[in-house]
Amino acid sequence: MNKIKIMSEDLANKIAAGEVVEKIANVVKELVENSLDAKAKNIKIELISSGTKMIKVADDGTGMNKEDAVNAFLRHATSKIYTTEDLFYIDSLGFRGEALPSIASVSKVTLITSQGDAGIKIVISGGKKEEESKADARTGTIIEVKDLFYNTPARLKYLKSEQTELANTSSYIEKLSLAYPEVSFTLINNEREIIKTSGSNNLLKTIHEIYGLDISKNMLEIKGENNDFEIFGYTSKPSVLKSNRNYITTIVNGRAVKNNEINRIIIDAYHTYLPDIKFPVVVLKIETDPALLDVNIHPTKQDIKISKIDTLEELIFDAIKEALYKSLLIPKVEVKQIDNNNEINIKTEYTIEKTSYQINDVQESFNFTTKNEEIKKLELYPVGLVFGTYIVAQDSDNMYLIDQHAAEERINYEKILRALKEKEITTTDLLFPINIEFTASDYLIFKENIHILTDLGFVIEEFGINTIIIKTHPTWLLTGYEEEQIRRILDLILSIDKKFDPIKFSDNLAATAACKLSVKGNTNLSFLEMESILEKLVLCDNPYNCPHGRPTIITFTNYEIEKMFKRVM
Repeated sequence: MNKIKIMSEDLANKIAAGEVVEKIANVVKELVENSLDAKAKNIKIELISSGTKMIKVADDGTGMNKEDAVNAFLRHATSKIYTTEDLFYIDSLGFRGEALPSIASVSKVTLITSQGDAGIKIVISGGKKEEESKADARTGTIIEVKDLFYNTPARLKYLKSEQTELANTSSYIEKLSLAYPEVSFTLINNEREIIKTSGSNNLLKTIHEIYGLDISKNMLEIKGENNDFEIFGYTSKPSVLKSNRNYITTIVNGRAVKNNEINRIIIDAYHTYLPDIKFPVVVLKIETDPALLDVNIHPTKQDIKISKIDTLEELIFDAIKEALYKSLLIPKVEVKQIDNNNEINIKTEYTIEKTSYQINDVQESFNFTTKNEEIKKLELYPVGLVFGTYIVAQDSDNMYLIDQHAAEERINYEKILRALKEKEITTTDLLFPINIEFTASDYLIFKENIHILTDLGFVIEEFGINTIIIKTHPTWLLTGYEEEQIRRILDLILSIDKKFDPIKFSDNLAATAACKLSVKGNTNLSFLEMESILEKLVLCDNPYNCPHGRPTIITFTNYEIEKMFKRVM
């Protein structure tokens, strides 16, 4: 008896549903992306009980005729691709022809669609057509999904809580709204509006509609292009940081995607501007030839592969670095009265200039400056030290608080980076050579990368099995802490992956050494020492952050201080 048999269409659809329909957000995603492929300008998503009871998507797209509406529920029936060659030039969001039949196999679906003439209504339950009739001639499509997984209870019980499912759906619609600012999206759950965008085709306005004013007014425009890619978007100032990566939105040819390599390069570009546990808000749109993309590696199509990723990474890195560098500013303390009981709320913000857009017919002005050179013109002089850590300084108009460790760390970081870039290396001999012993595996890695140390000016000799001695080192190492710093440098070398990045290595090395070289908190400084730090800080390339992203200096204007003490109202 033959063991191998061809699956029924119904069984194949239910299996496909396990890949395409993992959660409510997947159903919404597939339906809304079909609306976008149909050139809709207004898309309304209505949910009942976060979509567990009903999902309804209505659009004003091109709609379908009777034959296409029927065929849309056949597996692998698609209007997006026709030949094998089309797989290498996909410019639509959907293309597999699996979503609608998969959804219909595990739910009760009603489709109403028209191209502006005769409309058609199709009702399918559990993959079987129950009704086909005439409908209104409204151009566009309305598709309603009820009782998801009603016939596959094992799948139903793996859905998350309604709140979690709604959060996942909201998150996706937010990203899609950012990907298509020219489209108006409305998301409603249990008759309560969750998301509403205007479809203004203004990305900064859409960022405001999704994230609010506190974020949108602190965004910096980024853009760039090379032979293969064009990028555009906004990235947040270091004053706006989040505790996870969920606010990094990457859009490739209109598709919101997840790509670890792009996320990594974005975070690398923020190095020294943010702490390791914080992440920026980024909306990055990438346009490229579809032939450079492979979106066919997962049914959800959110994970993609990009050819020539190296040139894209360089473009993104340079664009974000330039935007951050041009907008370096001192955080300003803003005082806001929050009630009638004379309470105040002190909030740190970064002032920006020059850009605007309309919000609800009210003009909101967001100012973006070119690179701020003001700090280099300041004549700061210290007036005291607070908690042995914060230098209090002033000029004629403002008071400043400077974190002495962060400030000197930035000074030493830039000093070491310059030394690492010098062609002529200054070295000094150790009075007592340092003996370093490795494990066998670490020694093999060290031997492969020994040139990194010798290029820095270290003189190294083998000294027995898996052991070396270091006799000479560059002069920027802190006297008295040579061995500790050398061991940290060796740790960096042993953690190098196959793709060695000399720029990133030098950066990590400078940050590591600078921390050790710098004055610690709770250390009382003389006025001469404080003056020296201030004089050197204002000459730094980026005097506003330590290498680990913490601010070095905060300003209080005379007006804000008088406001706190009620001298002005």
